[in-house]
Amino acid sequence: MRKNLVIAIDGYSSCGKSTLAKALAKKLGFIYIDSGAMYRAITLYFLRNNVDLENHDAIVDALQHIELNFHAKDYESHITLNGEEVSDEIRLMPVSEAVSPVSAIKEVRTEMVKQQQRMGKSKNIVMDGRDIGTAVFPDAQVKFFMTADPKIRAERRYNEMLSKGDTSITLEEVFENIAHRDYADTTRVESPLTRAEDAIILDNTEITEAEQLAFALEKVQPFLHT
Repeated sequence: MRKNLVIAIDGYSSCGKSTLAKALAKKLGFIYIDSGAMYRAITLYFLRNNVDLENHDAIVDALQHIELNFHAKDYESHITLNGEEVSDEIRLMPVSEAVSPVSAIKEVRTEMVKQQQRMGKSKNIVMDGRDIGTAVFPDAQVKFFMTADPKIRAERRYNEMLSKGDTSITLEEVFENIAHRDYADTTRVESPLTRAEDAIILDNTEITEAEQLAFALEKVQPFLHT
């Protein structure tokens, strides 16, 4: 198998990007890097430390005190924030509501792109996010752009939250959050969510996780030994 193969997965929030990325990484024996979790972890740090998003110096200073790492546990990728496991906390609604404005900050994105590119050197990786195929790895050999009906995405996200015991929010509120994030992600100045010209569109509104994995594997297969 070739080395330094990068599979970039971009798309809207709650489209199952991480689900597909993790499944591909496991099937191919690649390293999975969850870029969305990185932005969420930074957002969590900002919330905990009351970082003023309008204060450039405060943002730059905060970024110097953040160390993110991934580790594998039970075949899942987990993220630590300054040594603390935060994989579950970063998925809660307070972070979901704040992650888009934090992600739009130029200094945050610049720092994250550096870290992500560092992680992708000399390794076969699968990375998902909003700008992986356009900004982080524009030369990635395989790019996917995922989408799905917003109502379906809201239902999936809501059921995921319920399965983790979070009953503090309604389905309507989840739908509104997704609509807000779609707007914020596609209209921000720094690396807005757009489909790379060479990205393969994957609409999973009406297909199962197994079907989307099979679709992706078929597209990746020609690049594994070239």
